[in-house]
Amino acid sequence: MIQLTRLGVVLSDRGSKYAVTGARVSSRADVDAVLTELKSDKAYAKATHNTWAATLPTGALKADDGESGAAMVILRMMERAGLADHVIIVTRWYGGKKLGGDRFRRVQDATRAYLDQLESGH
Repeated sequence: MIQLTRLGVVLSDRGSKYAVTGARVSSRADVDAVLTELKSDKAYAKATHNTWAATLPTGALKADDGESGAAMVILRMMERAGLADHVIIVTRWYGGKKLGGDRFRRVQDATRAYLDQLESGH
């Protein structure tokens, strides 16, 4: 059983809410299992975007889930942090106002919250 770390909603901007979740993974099957478990929660299943990136022994994987370019932001931060064998999912519930380039900053903020939580060991 894969242990998910959910930080829940970590920030909001102009009505959009962002949550971040992550888990240790070692394969694409693990990533799929994490996404399935996350989306078993109706709130996450109904989210506008569940953007994710994973660093696996076989290489990096990512999916924007409609939030074009956002998965690369997550992946770059994971690589910079040296985080291996992990998936990070940034969930967005759209709040009715377009954020433009700020959406990438919010994805960074959510990813940073997860990485900080990992470093602090909680």
